Amino acid sequence: MVSAGVTDIREAGDEATLRVAWPVVAQLRPHLDEDAFVAAALRQRAEGWRATVLREDGIPRAFAGWRVQEMLAHGRFLYVDDLVTDAQARSGGHGKALLDWLKEQARQLGCASLQLDSGTQRIDAHAFYLRERLRITSFHFKVDLDD
Repeated sequence: MVSAGVTDIREAGDEATLRVAWPVVAQLRPHLDEDAFVAAALRQRAEGWRATVLREDGIPRAFAGWRVQEMLAHGRFLYVDDLVTDAQARSGGHGKALLDWLKEQARQLGCASLQLDSGTQRIDAHAFYLRERLRITSFHFKVDLDD
């Protein structure tokens, strides 16, 4: 259950709103600074990426970056690039509320599923995802390409 304050979930589609969300995003993406985040977010928006922020009493508590994709293996799905709850507000129901909102968006957009990748070190996030009925369905492999 979300804590006692008034909760608002809406798109973070402009630079000002992205900057307001930055303190929460920084907890998931510490390799970026605020300007790099905003620049990347605005570039990715041109490719269909969307950002959503959950605020409680006007304060950003959770953030999601996501997009709709289609693949032969999965059909049409909502892919969550970024999902983070403010460390100071964890266990307040914000992550669940935002994930439930994302699932509803996926349904409304005609998606067959919601999918995400999560770093192997994020054990607490994995416990949350499993509680929310997300299942581990594959491994994600990567190779860095040298110049």
